[in-house]
Amino acid sequence: MIFLLDEQDITFPPASLAGPDGLLAVGGDLRPERLIEAYKNGIFPWYNEENEFLWWSPDPRLVIRPSEVHYSKSMRRLFRGKPYKITVDYAFDKVIRACSSIKRPDQDGSWILPEMIEAYEKLHHLGFAHSVEAWDKNGRLAGGLYGVALGKIFFGESMFSQQSNASKAAFLTFAAFLDKNNFILIDSQQDTPHMRSLGGFLMGRDEFLKVLKNGVKKGNKPQNWKQELVYL
Repeated sequence: MIFLLDEQDITFPPASLAGPDGLLAVGGDLRPERLIEAYKNGIFPWYNEENEFLWWSPDPRLVIRPSEVHYSKSMRRLFRGKPYKITVDYAFDKVIRACSSIKRPDQDGSWILPEMIEAYEKLHHLGFAHSVEAWDKNGRLAGGLYGVALGKIFFGESMFSQQSNASKAAFLTFAAFLDKNNFILIDSQQDTPHMRSLGGFLMGRDEFLKVLKNGVKKGNKPQNWKQELVYL
């Protein structure tokens, strides 16, 4: 059963009622209050071809524990050379637009449409959405990622690379930052070989919702993370 959301009521049906493909509801809007309500209940938005808001809670979903991120030998060698400067919240608008415009082999277009960009920029200004940037030695944005933080859970939304291993360097350095700050889980939403290579594993929805409930309890205040990160 797919639920139709009321534009005024920001509450969601339980994520456990999502269909076999993870689709739970359609409609509503992308106001910050609704987005926060969605994330703290294990739900996230995508668009479809008709530009409708679709709300998903897949079972299982790919997650990563910040303390268990996998560093390949090649990435450790890369870190020793420090080819990129890694920052947080230096250029959210550039990162989300780069994520929306980058060509991906498994997608015809981007689900990060202008309405999504506007919505997540609002979340960023409120202190809930964050970006991670990898800058090359010429000061150019080489890669990065963005997502939403609630309590001690980080919900990864999208990442991009313009130069070799830039998004990996950003992600791995950021994961260490999250671990240092006692984050318990990174939600990667979809199962991909790329995220598996970084330590991702599948977690059933019921277990995920329990971890999420505990993680969100640990604080749900806006956070100012603007800083340069130190390589491992």
